[in-house]
Amino acid sequence: MAKRVFVAGASGAIGQRLCPLLVADGWQVTGTTRSREKAEWLRAMRVEPVIVDVFDEQALREAVIAAKPSIVVHQLTELPDVLDPKLMDEASVRNAHMRQVGTRHLVAAAVAARVTRLVAQSIAFAYAPGPTPYREDAPLNVSGTGRAGVSARGVASLEEQVLAAPLEGIVLRYGRLYGPHTGVGAPPPGGAVHIDAAADAAHRALTRGKRGIYNIAESDGAVSSDKAAQDLDWSADFRSGVRA
Repeated sequence: MAKRVFVAGASGAIGQRLCPLLVADGWQVTGTTRSREKAEWLRAMRVEPVIVDVFDEQALREAVIAAKPSIVVHQLTELPDVLDPKLMDEASVRNAHMRQVGTRHLVAAAVAARVTRLVAQSIAFAYAPGPTPYREDAPLNVSGTGRAGVSARGVASLEEQVLAAPLEGIVLRYGRLYGPHTGVGAPPPGGAVHIDAAADAAHRALTRGKRGIYNIAESDGAVSSDKAAQDLDWSADFRSGVRA
């Protein structure tokens, strides 16, 4: 049988690094975007593009069913291309809404399409203050104030929906991204991860690991990624070689 995967958010920062890995591994990839220009980029990468707004529940459901995937990858975010600090309060609210409502629509579409596994992007910097390195069973900062609390509550909603769905849900808590398409050239403090290593974790999670949560970050004392190293055979040193 053909290996079919549906990547929601294929034209985003991680999606742009993930899709070439999937295509090279023999997957038939359908990827979403909201831009006709980015749809052409996806097609050039041998990804079947679908222009769809994930807030359009019916359109998303039809797109996933038509693609006939066995696996769905959730790489949806609602962030500006350049992470300007002056824009981040408003962007955090939009991104939390994406994690809450966009995830609900994507999970429903995956269930309708009889998908067996859903791999979803989360973050490893939404933990409540506590002893480090943070492990996957540490509580999220859902009672936090300001941007941190908004973000953590959006993350909690996403993770709860994915893990409660009647399929094998895998949540990847990515560290602070750097590398191509991120606007960040060097590892930031507090649990960084190169965007290629983040994409590699999603690639591995298609066929490895079991339902649950995995931290995906470099070992700088902030976050423990031992579980991902063991279950996914993941390394933070991975670089894809895909040109930026």
